[in-house]
Amino acid sequence: MIMTTTDIEGLLIIAPSVFTDERGYFLETYHGERYQLPGAYTFVQDNEAKSSKGVLRGLHFQQGEHAQGKLVRVVTGAVYDVAVDLRKDSPTYGRSFGILLSGENKKQFWVPRGFAHGYLVLEDDTVFSYKCDNFYHQASEGGLKYDDPALQISWPSLEVPFIVSEKDQHLPSLANLKF
Repeated sequence: MIMTTTDIEGLLIIAPSVFTDERGYFLETYHGERYQLPGAYTFVQDNEAKSSKGVLRGLHFQQGEHAQGKLVRVVTGAVYDVAVDLRKDSPTYGRSFGILLSGENKKQFWVPRGFAHGYLVLEDDTVFSYKCDNFYHQASEGGLKYDDPALQISWPSLEVPFIVSEKDQHLPSLANLKF
């Protein structure tokens, strides 16, 4: 496994070791001793979503004692995955980082607590899976508008329109975010 840092402290890209032969492939998607992720955490919830091309989910976060760190990956298909730094004391507050995750490249992305997270689905029948270090808590959830110019996110162009939930269409901009 190769763990790579990004230009935003805390975000990590993980390229797991993949073993292939005539039968297919094998990889560990998490190993408590080998995955040395920053901070104290214990994964308590796994989530999975299947989506069509053009679905845009996010940018979501949970705040306070219910904040979540997420180890995300794509099982099949592909997404453009984005994290936005919402740590008020961070020198990179408001900066975004995006990465292509796919069933083919098998990369994983560690998004620690204090970040908003979302993704754009690039292929039909994409399965997105992630581990969380805290339980979902509806009263603590928040979000950012995916197309806020202040975030400078370069979402890929698709030949289909983005499919964004009604709720996500009405999220605030970074300037109007209230914690």
